[in-house]
Amino acid sequence: RTAANPFTDPAQVRGALYASADRIAQRTEALLRARVTGRHAGEIIAGLAHQAVGTNDVLVADLGCGRGTTTRMLTDRLPAARVVAVDLSAALLAATNRRLAASPRAGAVRADFHLLPFPDNSCGLVVAAFCLYHSPSPGSVITGITRCLLPGGTAIFAVKSADSYRELDQLVADSRLDPAATRRPSLYQAAHSRNITELAAASLSVQQVTHETHRFTFPVLADVAEYLATSPKYDLPPALAGSPAALATALRQRIPDAPVTATSVVTYLVALRPPAAPP
Repeated sequence: RTAANPFTDPAQVRGALYASADRIAQRTEALLRARVTGRHAGEIIAGLAHQAVGTNDVLVADLGCGRGTTTRMLTDRLPAARVVAVDLSAALLAATNRRLAASPRAGAVRADFHLLPFPDNSCGLVVAAFCLYHSPSPGSVITGITRCLLPGGTAIFAVKSADSYRELDQLVADSRLDPAATRRPSLYQAAHSRNITELAAASLSVQQVTHETHRFTFPVLADVAEYLATSPKYDLPPALAGSPAALATALRQRIPDAPVTATSVVTYLVALRPPAAPP
């Protein structure tokens, strides 16, 4: 850790956090295995996208695409659309390109979402899922999204609650591996469930906001260690950071090896760029 909030530290976002697809894959898959309630976010976003653009031939931008899971779902639900995945990480874009290999109307571009590589009034739909909290000024990203949207075009945002996985913070603090875990800023503090409506409404016309609670149960400490070892929030001893097996051993020495539960609220917001005023 080299910053209070690694998610808004440009050096870490451009560097270690997403230098490899393996880290985010491990963290995401640990959560998916543990999830007991809550729908797959990509499926919800693809459904909202279909409601927005249907079978129209429009340009769709998927910002902060990560490994391309949602991008691929968008291509499946929007067969007439031209889908462009955008991410700053070359490693993640390589994974996305592999997912899109069979989608002739889809592609990927490496770019910073503060400087979107799309002309004014060009996109029928822009998706920004679980990425706005990587900007220290997410409102400026939304302003850029608005610029790229066609008048009447749609933006779909997905964020998490600022207190997501707080139970895991408490576990790490109780283990004394990082006693300050509960006092650290939320990784999602820049854009989260409570402020996303205000952020979006500054540039767009908010149409729909949906909150969905996700609950997770990790059966044993080895399962939760798969997530914790890849989270940049914690200041773990160097021998444990990035090593789920070593972290699981250390946890078992300090706290009971029992099921661990955690929660997160996922918020989906749909907004429109207001139509152009008549001349």
